[in-house]
Amino acid sequence: MGGRLVLRQPRRGHRFGHDAILLAASTPANAGEHAVDFGAGVGAAGLALASRVPGLTVALAEIDPALATLATENIGRNGFADRVRALTLDVTGGARALAAAGLSPGSAARVLMNPPFHDPATSRTSPDPARRRAHVSAGIAPWLHSAQRLLGVGGTATLIWRADGLADLLAALARGFGAVAVQPVHPRPNEPAIRVLVRAVKGSRAPLALLPGLVLAGADGHPSAEAEAVLRHGGALPLASAANPKFAPRLPRARLRTSGSKRH
Repeated sequence: MGGRLVLRQPRRGHRFGHDAILLAASTPANAGEHAVDFGAGVGAAGLALASRVPGLTVALAEIDPALATLATENIGRNGFADRVRALTLDVTGGARALAAAGLSPGSAARVLMNPPFHDPATSRTSPDPARRRAHVSAGIAPWLHSAQRLLGVGGTATLIWRADGLADLLAALARGFGAVAVQPVHPRPNEPAIRVLVRAVKGSRAPLALLPGLVLAGADGHPSAEAEAVLRHGGALPLASAANPKFAPRLPRARLRTSGSKRH
């Protein structure tokens, strides 16, 4: 991002790359909202989003305590201590785990995630436990269930996934989400997509939209202008368009007295 962020990460194990910055660039957000980054690692995606959207508060949720500690250091290193915090949290741990971390139902406007997405049945697994946990999927459903719990009406879940797993992802999103928008990510022109960026709206029944693909590099191997705008200059991708539904916070349900009393 052209030096906008300075991040410390482990020498070995999982290391962040393009995926985290593409994810942040695809997340719609507004000042005054709260976003939660699932599987945040050292905080690359969540901090990139905070950098792009002044006034946004962000929680970086990471299961690995060592990475969560590095995320906390990176928050301070980049001057975001007033509106970003890091949590050691298994986001698939259910309602109690979320509540213990101070994440209440309906409190988030945006959830972004770069979950493990390699199929253990077809992928070679790394001998490094941290790298294996970051890369090999145990299923997307628990991640989406937690996102649905945290999001309010009109809140959005944004994620990056492998392109050949799109059918399974869409099936999982059908339970609780709609207005799904998909942007394929191609390494070069005329090459199949390797990733998909996906945004979905909680509770919506709007149909799926397939956006034009993002091409990362030209035939000569040099980064495309579109990729440079995001990866070097901190720009946003179409999924982050302001045309997306805005978050509506959860309000207490009103009680109506109907037996012999007036309604006000």
